[in-house]
Amino acid sequence: MTRPATPLHRRSTALLALVLPLTVLVASAAVAWSWEESLPDPVVTHWGTDGADRFGSLASAIIPPLVIGSAFSIVLCWFSGRAGSVASTRRFANGLSSWFAVFLSAISLGTLHVQRGLTDAADVGGIGGVITLALGVATAVAVLVALVTPAGDASPTNEPVPADATRLPLGEGERAVWFQRPRGGAGIAIGALAAVGTGAVAVSTEQWWMLLVTVGLLALVAAMFSWVVRVDEAGLTVRSALGFPRTRIPLDELVQARATTVRCFREFGGWGWRTAIDGRTGIVLRSGDTLEVTRSGGAVFVVTVDDAGTGAALLNTLADRVRPAHRVE
Repeated sequence: MTRPATPLHRRSTALLALVLPLTVLVASAAVAWSWEESLPDPVVTHWGTDGADRFGSLASAIIPPLVIGSAFSIVLCWFSGRAGSVASTRRFANGLSSWFAVFLSAISLGTLHVQRGLTDAADVGGIGGVITLALGVATAVAVLVALVTPAGDASPTNEPVPADATRLPLGEGERAVWFQRPRGGAGIAIGALAAVGTGAVAVSTEQWWMLLVTVGLLALVAAMFSWVVRVDEAGLTVRSALGFPRTRIPLDELVQARATTVRCFREFGGWGWRTAIDGRTGIVLRSGDTLEVTRSGGAVFVVTVDDAGTGAALLNTLADRVRPAHRVE
């Protein structure tokens, strides 16, 4: 389960995951309609590897992106709001909603702009530049939206770690650090194959803009399928090989840590940074051994990692130390 969304989180979600994307989509549709007199009839609505291959009315070029983008934003707004105060999930949902809206709007406007002034739409050239620009602008907006999404509220707890939680025996003043480097899994193979495939298509068709997709896929693989997990006196820290995304759970917000198991598809629907239907979030690279941390307020974070039992026991022991009045001997 997750903590309920605060008024700040609800307002930011409504603004960043719904109002902003819908404004972009509606504004782009209005601009496109204003170009009606300068566009050929019919306009190109689809490009293949050999150029323009499908034509239709201006409405058929404008309405589908508007409808699809609006529906996508509504779903992601609901998902972001349901995440409560889990900042990582809200940042992802808000950023993705904005990315999709900006990308669709940029593609719609860009492909129509290159047809302005033409008598016959079949005379239009390629749209590699349009797609490159759309990808760049959409990504920049998504990153900005993720950065301005408010962080989760700190929620320290003075409640003791449950007496039956596993612990790692440490002497008074003794320090310990535990870390693992989970990586790989089926997700990294699929991502790498997709990157190689798009790169091969780009070279064979000389659609060089597709190399941006290849680079993006490689960056996604590096960010989602190679992690460093560390437990020390700062709490639990999980970061990708690229340094971002990352998350930290301080000891004073830890209710309990435990070793468990997860089934990646049945519970999380895939690999990488995931959110389950029941509200749990975390890094899921495979099915199997998992470190699960329950935070104050009920939010649950998981990471699939070897030797999860040791990491959980150390977290519980260190959490006892920051709550000496409740320490279990």
